[in-house]
Amino acid sequence: MVQVSDWALGHLLELRRPRMNGLVFAGIGVGIAGAGLIALGLMSAQVDSDRTWELLGVVSIILAAAIWSAFRKTAGEKRTPRARSRSPRTRWNRDKIRIALAYGAFGFGYIIPATYLPAMARHYVSNPIAFGWAWPVFGTAAAISGYLVSRWLNAANNRRGWAIASLLMAIGVVLPVAWRGLGAILIAALLVGGTMLVLVTAALREAQIVSGKRATDFIAAITAVFAAGQIIGPLIVSALAHLAYGLDAALLAGAAVLALAAASLWRSARPSERTKT
Repeated sequence: MVQVSDWALGHLLELRRPRMNGLVFAGIGVGIAGAGLIALGLMSAQVDSDRTWELLGVVSIILAAAIWSAFRKTAGEKRTPRARSRSPRTRWNRDKIRIALAYGAFGFGYIIPATYLPAMARHYVSNPIAFGWAWPVFGTAAAISGYLVSRWLNAANNRRGWAIASLLMAIGVVLPVAWRGLGAILIAALLVGGTMLVLVTAALREAQIVSGKRATDFIAAITAVFAAGQIIGPLIVSALAHLAYGLDAALLAGAAVLALAAASLWRSARPSERTKT
């Protein structure tokens, strides 16, 4: 994710099309929705999980081969050698720590519903064709929001946009606790999936704003914090699973962390932080 983000954002800057970065990240949502629809179709055909994994692997190889040429230099383009120099280490301050923790809160808050929404849907509906729609809804919402965010965030305060998206995700995370049923789970998938790429795009833009041209190291650092949040979330669910309302407690914790991050980001936003791209 670090390498792809750095390559994509840098390449779009070279092409003078930085507003397209949200559209690039919409590909994540397209992939999630596509994988979910393939799984739904195979479930309808009563194909077992082993064959499904194999087919998804083949599809991935085909897609990788189709885009491979994008990473090659064109025949007429000369490769310019880069001078080797030691890039300075990321200098941490209170604001950078805030951004890293907010991105980690996103990883923690989103991974719990992203991991357990299908299982929750299965609890209410035994038909896999019905509860299997959680992932296509999630992915479609992510793809659409990825496209819209490429336009919206350019005209909005980046950090406040991140805060609003965090709060909407928190609502999606806590919704299945307050409202039991498949409808709540599908709306939660819509809210969590619809804000996921907004948060990714806003966080990476913010990393570039506070780190300047040498943002790669800082993006790598906050992605590591994000990954730590993704690890901690399922561990907490596992620790609480034996309790009567263990999953509810984990969802509430995820929503609370996201809400705290939203409050911190909103308070720290300044008019000068509007994106100029």
